Amino acid sequence: MCGFVGFAGEDGTLDHGATVRAMADTIAHRGPDDAGYFTDGRAALGFRRLAIIDLEGARQPLRNEDDSLVLVFNGEIYNYRELRSALIRAGHRFSTDGDGEVVLHGFEQWGPAVLDRLRGMFALALYRPADGELFLARDAFGIKPLYYAEIGRRMIVCPMLV
Repeated sequence: MCGFVGFAGEDGTLDHGATVRAMADTIAHRGPDDAGYFTDGRAALGFRRLAIIDLEGARQPLRNEDDSLVLVFNGEIYNYRELRSALIRAGHRFSTDGDGEVVLHGFEQWGPAVLDRLRGMFALALYRPADGELFLARDAFGIKPLYYAEIGRRMIVCPMLV
């Protein structure tokens, strides 16, 4: 099932590691196999994983080669093998066999237009540390939950807790 939580919009001076861990603990039932976290003072992301594809390697949050993008992703991309092949031909290097990394490199290659290429059910949060930008998306049918709230200048992201 998996799930992710997080928030963004801070001023860069705060450490929210404990908060994002507590948020992720509330969804431990969605991902009992693994947990991962990212914080940088402006954003914090937490992930709980139910391992299905690439059982050992596809830990999240995922980062690209130069750490310019951070991804948390819940779902399944049915055409990830074809997209992976196209991205490898375009020069991208993969460190996992998971479908989430296809989303990450696809965003690098095509920007938000990657969503038009993804076939599957998904919710995702992509964070760009250099400028504090948080990009949220879900599949067109909303199969995977993605709930967020904008409170002041802060964006809070959470999945459905059931």
